[in-house]
Amino acid sequence: MDGKWLTDHDLRQEGGHRLFCLPYAGGSAAVYHRWRTAAPGSLRVCPVELPGRGRRLGEPPISRLRPLVNALADGLEGALDRPYALFGHSMGGLLAFELTRTLRERDLPLPDHLFVSGAAGPGTPRRRPVVHDATDEELRRELRFLNGTPRELLENDELMALMLPTLRADFSVLETYEYRPGPPLPVPVTVLGGTADPSVPLASLHGWRERTSATCRLRTFPGDHFFLHSAMADVMAAVRAALGRPAPVTP
Repeated sequence: MDGKWLTDHDLRQEGGHRLFCLPYAGGSAAVYHRWRTAAPGSLRVCPVELPGRGRRLGEPPISRLRPLVNALADGLEGALDRPYALFGHSMGGLLAFELTRTLRERDLPLPDHLFVSGAAGPGTPRRRPVVHDATDEELRRELRFLNGTPRELLENDELMALMLPTLRADFSVLETYEYRPGPPLPVPVTVLGGTADPSVPLASLHGWRERTSATCRLRTFPGDHFFLHSAMADVMAAVRAALGRPAPVTP
């Protein structure tokens, strides 16, 4: 396993599930660090660090989904020797889905469960403007709309100059993605959405039902696009409940 993908890559502990957590656009592994103390003892939270942020800030970010997912599959392959699940928010939800498809193509162990949070079903038309090649101000305007970037960061030109290449690459991953039809995944899916999310309305979440031959459950939480922070305890409870009961595959 390539340890640079995980902030804590000592995975020798036995038992329970590993929960590999993929960040949203512009986010790093740090967005999931609080989850470690909130998770029950049977769940080992493993935040994933993508290139261009956190400890990997010096690496160039990857701006297309396919090479990013292939690199993820290469990096995590050695950590799939225990029961595990994938959790991804927004861009991370799309990455988790396509990573699972890639693992199936490679005949590698699949997750016991897939959690997609704040992410429209693959193939759903985009509702937001394309910003990966927009001006800096237009990109900041989109970040203000999403309401997940602290105002002090948005107003700090030096910090924004540091983060803009990664933000542009992440938005490019989302905005250049084209869903490729394929057989549904034999993995149960829990879809999580914010009741006041302005960019991913609840109606856009129903498309996930077509992407699995197993069960697909929708859970909603009060909050906007970044409800995973404001409703962290409830989100973690939903994860714990989903992993605590098997979900049969439907014919």
